[in-house]
Amino acid sequence: MSAEATNPATPGPVAGPAARWRARIDLRRLGRAALLGPAARDRLPDAIGHVAEAHRAHHPDADLEPLRRAWVLAESSHRGQMRKSGEPYITHPLAVTLILAELGAETTTLTASLLHDTVEDTEVTLDQVGEEFGAEVRFLVDGVTKLEKVDYGAAAEPETFRKMLVATGNDVRVMSIKLADRLHNMRTLGVMRPEKQARIAKVTRDVLIPLAERLGVQALKTELEDLVFAILHPEEYEHTRELIVDNASRADDPLAEIADEVRGVLREAGIQAEVVIRPRHFVSVHRTARKRGTLRGADFGRLLVLVGEDADCYAVLGELHTCMTPVVSEFKDFIAVPKFNLYQSLHTAVARGDGQVVEVLIRTHQMHKVAEAGVVALGNPYASPADSSADSSADSSSGSSSGSSDEQSTSHGVGADEERVDPTRPGWLSRLLDWQAAAPDADTFWSTLREDLAQDREITVFRPDGGTLGLPEGATCVDAAYAQYGEDAHACLGARVNGRLATLSTVLKDGDTVQLLMGQDPAAEPSKEWLEHAHTPAARIAIQRWIATHPTPPTHEEPEEAAEPGGTAGVTTPGATPFRSSVAEPPTAGTPDGAGRTIAEPQTRDDQAADRPGAAVALVDQPGATVRLAGCCTPVPPDEITGFAVRGGVVTVHRVECAAVDRMKGVGRKEVDVRWGDTAECRVTLFAESFGRPHLLADLTEAMAGEGAEIVSATVEPPSQQRVRHTYTVQLPDAALLPALMRAMRNVAGVYDVSRAQTAGG
Repeated sequence: MSAEATNPATPGPVAGPAARWRARIDLRRLGRAALLGPAARDRLPDAIGHVAEAHRAHHPDADLEPLRRAWVLAESSHRGQMRKSGEPYITHPLAVTLILAELGAETTTLTASLLHDTVEDTEVTLDQVGEEFGAEVRFLVDGVTKLEKVDYGAAAEPETFRKMLVATGNDVRVMSIKLADRLHNMRTLGVMRPEKQARIAKVTRDVLIPLAERLGVQALKTELEDLVFAILHPEEYEHTRELIVDNASRADDPLAEIADEVRGVLREAGIQAEVVIRPRHFVSVHRTARKRGTLRGADFGRLLVLVGEDADCYAVLGELHTCMTPVVSEFKDFIAVPKFNLYQSLHTAVARGDGQVVEVLIRTHQMHKVAEAGVVALGNPYASPADSSADSSADSSSGSSSGSSDEQSTSHGVGADEERVDPTRPGWLSRLLDWQAAAPDADTFWSTLREDLAQDREITVFRPDGGTLGLPEGATCVDAAYAQYGEDAHACLGARVNGRLATLSTVLKDGDTVQLLMGQDPAAEPSKEWLEHAHTPAARIAIQRWIATHPTPPTHEEPEEAAEPGGTAGVTTPGATPFRSSVAEPPTAGTPDGAGRTIAEPQTRDDQAADRPGAAVALVDQPGATVRLAGCCTPVPPDEITGFAVRGGVVTVHRVECAAVDRMKGVGRKEVDVRWGDTAECRVTLFAESFGRPHLLADLTEAMAGEGAEIVSATVEPPSQQRVRHTYTVQLPDAALLPALMRAMRNVAGVYDVSRAQTAGG
């Protein structure tokens, strides 16, 4: 956990007046005497005394004895170790603990924080930690201890994060310690080589900052963002710093002026409130500059209004919107509908007479504490209600040992039979833990984790039973199925969204009601096409794992040429009559037209239909060649087509996107230029996928007839998993009518997909 020395460009501390956040102590100035020097027996050493003081500000009755014993063990075990900056190594765990103490962490977390590097960097063992400080401290220390590169090689970092996330699933305090650890390491990254600084900053940006956001620890998240910004974008960081400095030197301060005006409005209304100016941090200023162009004075901060009760928040909002000019489009109510990371606040904005817009945040003091510290502000979230008012250090003196952090089902501080709910096990964390267990290797886990964490907006959809599913923005019904049913979603047949039948590819919106229609066959198979619509890692990994364990049997026949001229070829559907193509009849087939071009006729299911006049034709400049339309993709005008010469002088015509095209090229078949003739009439094979219901066939054929389609042949397979597959070969007077025909078929109740004939691999 060691990162070294001090970064001179470190932005200032995040502060919140109402929460009385302490200024950050510069531990370098304490010196070794302050860290290790003499102290009276009835008081802690000066360095740990600062931690105790910050801790008592949030927990006045906390028992400091575990902290004293943890300090003694940490200092003695790290004694003689130095950071690359030349500081005693103990300054690092001490600084991490101070960060957490200032945020309001309880004693058990602070005890584990002091010891978080002892097992990794000293001779202290996990068993010794457990014997001395109890199961909870042991578990937390184990959760943040890195895996050895000697054992894991290049996979050590992703596997360490996997281990840490599993531990976080059992105790969110693990990630609190990791975030504070990374913050101090980022503050002290200046002596590292630039390339190592960049590598650490990128992992912080891609993994740690999104996790801080999800856990609601804004005080850590914003400072981490600024530190990463300074390392990865030094020029833009410096430009932003200059903008902030220039604004600070202005004679007028519109934020201060409107803050006074707001105080006056609330005072006249008799509302007790504290109004403070919240300067934007560096990244926020940078984003605002990119959004608005030239920045004005009000763009460098926000107003924060702090009140005592929830009702007061709405009273403040009413007064501001009555007495000042509100910007209605900027209003958001995160009190009635909190964010998934515990955040609650009212957001609004008011406009000054000169056109400047000031953003205003309205929240209670408790909301503000949670907004800054997130899960850290919860204290011990696993304590029973009877113990919630007391410090959670009672277990710190227990001699029992915790289970391994790899035991995902183990709970700490919560009975095994109690349901784990937010915030100790938020929905996003449960989903992450579900898919990480299925990730086949470290590389897949690492890349998928970064991708998952990059999806920073979440929607909520409702189940018919009143339950909810939390999904990332852009999720589809496929994602909802795997979120609700896990791998049992392989049997999903379809969905109803807001009461209407919908395909599984339907993108869901916040507030939708989703009913998933499930089959009963335990051997149900997911469709490979679902991968195109799976947005969440859980869905993608489950489908990919099924595909990997159920490979498609290889085919030993080359497409099309397996049939001699005049024989049969095409798609055979299980349980249905095979398609047959006739190229020897009628007698005119395969003969040149007057211009020396050979005419291709469509493959059909009955030989008698092959001589239908006016059918779509394809032309090829090879006199004497027999030309036929491939049954695997049933091309019709205006499809883009290509041809291949096969046995006996036959040219088969395919749609260019047909999977058979790549296979034909792969086996060296000669590609031939083909084009459509002038006739617009066409014959095409369509597949309709539907749920079984009475009168479905009658409704489908009626809809097709209404679009001018003549059904040449039809096959309806026996129902499978409540799904029915229909195959229709239809004659259309004009190929341009095909899109409208397919739409009309899809609009029939119970039909969830209509497609053109494709090869098995297409």
